[in-house]
Amino acid sequence: MTTSSKAWFSTADRNFAKAIGRVNAANPFLPERIAAEREALGADFVEAGAAWNTRPPTAESHVNVSAITARCGELIDRAVKASAGGARPTREEAALYEEIAGYWLYQTYAVRFDRVILTALDGRGEGGRVEFFPAFKADVEKCFSVFGAERIEGAEPAHWFACAFQIRRAFHNIFRSLVGSSPSMARLRAEIWQSIFTHDLRRYRRGLFSRLGDFATLITGPSGTGKELVARALALSRYIPYEPKRGGFGRDFAHGFFALNLAALSPTLIESELFGHKRGAFTGALADRAGWMEECPPTGAVFLDEIGETDTGIQVKLLRVLQARTFQPLGGTESRRFEGKVLAATNRDLPGEIRAGRFREDFYYRLCSDQIATPGLRDQLDAAPGDLPTMVTYIAKRLLGGVEAEDFADEAVTWIEKNLGASYAWPGNFRELEQCVRNLILRGEYRPAGPLVRRVADDWNAVIEGGALTAEELMRRYTRIVFDQAGTIEETARRLDLDRRTVKARLQRRDD
Repeated sequence: MTTSSKAWFSTADRNFAKAIGRVNAANPFLPERIAAEREALGADFVEAGAAWNTRPPTAESHVNVSAITARCGELIDRAVKASAGGARPTREEAALYEEIAGYWLYQTYAVRFDRVILTALDGRGEGGRVEFFPAFKADVEKCFSVFGAERIEGAEPAHWFACAFQIRRAFHNIFRSLVGSSPSMARLRAEIWQSIFTHDLRRYRRGLFSRLGDFATLITGPSGTGKELVARALALSRYIPYEPKRGGFGRDFAHGFFALNLAALSPTLIESELFGHKRGAFTGALADRAGWMEECPPTGAVFLDEIGETDTGIQVKLLRVLQARTFQPLGGTESRRFEGKVLAATNRDLPGEIRAGRFREDFYYRLCSDQIATPGLRDQLDAAPGDLPTMVTYIAKRLLGGVEAEDFADEAVTWIEKNLGASYAWPGNFRELEQCVRNLILRGEYRPAGPLVRRVADDWNAVIEGGALTAEELMRRYTRIVFDQAGTIEETARRLDLDRRTVKARLQRRDD
């Protein structure tokens, strides 16, 4: 870039543009995003409802977002006029302008993206066909015409379009999967965002977008905390290139998630489902069949639920997929290539499984290049008691539809508070809450069964005499038992004479 005879931006404009750079770089689910918006608008910032990032996207942007978008548009128009008069930006001005243009393009087309995304997620249309790319392309070319023959790297309209579509999809998928406003839920949303885009969105947009499939993601947490929902949000939010010649994206984003519960299948069936099989590979294999690894497109993801339940033979074959990106169908000899992303989940303590010789260390380290931990329902409600009505309403809408859901949700919350109490432990987490709502719809009551999984730790004589547990494992299991009785972290900490953080840390690590 050459130095212009007249500066494009005033000092105030520069400060605004720098703040927009911080807005663009911030994780949108963390308070830092709103702080950057406050910095950008200064005295014009509106506090009422400012934390828009705690709620799902709506058709109308918050007033702060609208004000920022409008000012970005004014600066773009001014730069275009300056460029038409022969002025060229300095290198600093060019970098600041790119931040402004990127923000304006995304916000200007957000609602149009919403229509495509919501239609596809609700099963009412295809999520790969988008009609308004020509208008978007014209705006990109207008924005970047200020640089003349020079173009900023990555400013191709199709790539900007794909990035904007991906960002908007991520917002919808994350909020659609995760309900609640507790700090732990906000952190979980922020972690999912970082798994999708990394901590550096600029680097991601410049080139890392095409390499994220090489990073496996391991999702850990207690049973019933929505690990599959997290995986679905990750899978449906992957980058998909836009193909101008065909007038659409490479595929429908709503069909890129391939899930398999490994605990429910024998090793042979796991291999068949994942890798496919050749005719005659086993009894009943009457024809060749492609598995998920072959069916999954490069921009899709295969989800391996209950990864801690697999035997070492399957682990070796999955390790090869992660290392070499190749696999062989059951009964076949030719190698095939896996181009998608691997997501895995477990409620087991995998380091403990490694020490016990049941899980391969090399496989573990390949899996956990990226990790996400889901919080328990009791932890969420301790931090944000008001989330219970929100969660019940969310479940009720799925089961009853919008007309009946609101009234029923009020009835259900009243019943829960009266009969279970505000401090009920919810040992089955969100899955138990969902079952509770179903029971209330059908029978008007819910009878908790208590912990249903039989654990070795329930037989203390066997545990002590067998000497199979370390001191840390023993304390974790005992803490869990006390928590199941006490119902809250605070009461558990009081009974055990421990710090609340110690109790919470022990509860988040499961042995079974």
